[in-house]
Amino acid sequence: MTFLGPAPSVDDLRDIRYVLTDIDDTLTTKGRLLPETYAALWDLNYAGIEVITVTGGSAGWCEHIARAWPVTAAIGESGAFVMTANHNTVSVEYWEDEALQIERRKAHLENVEALLGERFRFAHDQQFRLADVAVDIIGYPRDQVDSLAEQIRATGASVAISSVHINSWVGDYNKQTMSERVLRRLGLTDGALQQEVAFSGDSRNDGPMFAFFDKTFGVANILPVLDDLPKKPRWITSRDAGLGFVDLAKAILAAR
Repeated sequence: MTFLGPAPSVDDLRDIRYVLTDIDDTLTTKGRLLPETYAALWDLNYAGIEVITVTGGSAGWCEHIARAWPVTAAIGESGAFVMTANHNTVSVEYWEDEALQIERRKAHLENVEALLGERFRFAHDQQFRLADVAVDIIGYPRDQVDSLAEQIRATGASVAISSVHINSWVGDYNKQTMSERVLRRLGLTDGALQQEVAFSGDSRNDGPMFAFFDKTFGVANILPVLDDLPKKPRWITSRDAGLGFVDLAKAILAAR
């Protein structure tokens, strides 16, 4: 069984031209990109379906993805920037002024560091981030994670909680706002945004994407946080993480 509950119809999937997807625990499985999942990205690419990764992941990670993966663009650090590649040249466009976002991050990093205490620590890739502050949460009780997130929000920052990090930043953007900006620059109208775009995700920080787009997928490991989402994904795969993404990619391709 590919999906839990009702499956999308051919009519639901036939017109999809863009697949936007989270990375951690949506494309990756236990932190690794399985060969089947990477092949699914290439299968979509060969079929003329453009893939855009939309992640809280760092600029360092996104630079590699834009350069080496079969994607049209990599949106990183929860919408702080979008990276695109032309052969071996990677371009970065920030949501706002580059210097402003970097300066905000410097001050915000100090604010968050004062809140971490003895238990929490910055993400291992913090040094490769340009606008975002990330805190590791794997293995921490949810009540402690949520408490720290609220303390960070109280500083005036935006906060999103993924399956691996608390991501926080200073700025009026998120995954959805940058995704919409990128897609509109590609020429998509209001109607096309809902008809021709699919999104896949797995965690609370994907909430704005599930709320905005019509054709949304959760991989099965989203089930524990479904009740935290103001709007749930329209369809949920029966397999977790990267294998769930394989199944939704196959369904999209079969509908064509």
